[in-house]
Amino acid sequence: MYITYMVVKRATEKIVSGDVQFKQGYVEKARYKPSFKSNATHTSVAWAQADERRRKTTTMGEGLGFYKEYIAGMNAGLATVAVGHPFDTVKVKLQKHNTDVEGLRYKNGLHCASRILQTEGVKGLYRGATSSFLGMAFESSLMFGIYSQAKLFLRGSLPDDGPRPEIIVPSAMFGGAIISFVLCPTELVKCRMQIQGTDSLVPNFRRYNSPLDCAVQTVKNEGVTGIFRGGSATLLRECAGNAVFFTVYEYLRYHIHSRLEGSKLKDGYLVDMGIGVLTGGLGGIACWSAVLPFDVAKTIIQTSPDKATETNPFKVLRSIHKRAGVKGCYAGLGPTIVRAFPANAAAIVAWELSMKLLGIKRD
Repeated sequence: MYITYMVVKRATEKIVSGDVQFKQGYVEKARYKPSFKSNATHTSVAWAQADERRRKTTTMGEGLGFYKEYIAGMNAGLATVAVGHPFDTVKVKLQKHNTDVEGLRYKNGLHCASRILQTEGVKGLYRGATSSFLGMAFESSLMFGIYSQAKLFLRGSLPDDGPRPEIIVPSAMFGGAIISFVLCPTELVKCRMQIQGTDSLVPNFRRYNSPLDCAVQTVKNEGVTGIFRGGSATLLRECAGNAVFFTVYEYLRYHIHSRLEGSKLKDGYLVDMGIGVLTGGLGGIACWSAVLPFDVAKTIIQTSPDKATETNPFKVLRSIHKRAGVKGCYAGLGPTIVRAFPANAAAIVAWELSMKLLGIKRD
């Protein structure tokens, strides 16, 4: 977490300094703009307008949510992949192998991880990470930015008296729906790269040399729509998952900060990081526990070599249930839950730390 802090701090220093200069210049101009009206009333009005502009500028400079929220979100995405990708590789392999009729079945996530390390080393755990870094940086930037802006819009003039589900849920679902269009192709490439390597069921002649090769071959063989295979499952997962995640996160954060109200610990960096780890981690566990079946269906749809494979996530889950029962629908649960806490904790810590360094005030 200390490394995350230093990287985010260095990355945002120039933005902060540039923004301070912008604010000062704008405020000075507003405050000292000469008034040619001699009437005292008009002068008072001019000063009031200048003060109002100054307040708006300060708010904009502190929030400039328009771009700063997106920068903070991008940092959250990078932190998520750096911490969580090895767990994700194990999860995808379990979902692919342990739901197939034929082929090797792993005993559990630890067995799968040990097989990868024995045959491919640490590099095998980060297979497909390139597309994941690119996808998650853009996806998280959009998700956190859209969520923050949508929440601000829906709140309007309502009093800031705590989390409101009627604001949190639609904001999170809207953001989830938008990012699903970005995530679907990047995750298709990631999943197809991840199932190669150890104990792979993919024939050698059908393997990809790189994420770019995977994307090009997919479009060439399946058309542009092929790269968006699994879109319905991704949409369902992202809408429901983000609604659960942000609801748990916002309520936990609110109640913890309420308990710390008036305490000297409230504004400390270490305390903020601790709260971020707890709220982000628990939010991640709640999210993935709720949507893992959709993720299993997505993996099966995206990694199937058959162009005519079923793409309806509910029908795919029904088929998995017939073959492997409820356990099959939750294939990869172990590494998913183990990954959910540290990966989402890192995302929230990076997001909140970035916002604090960029001067964005949280409600």
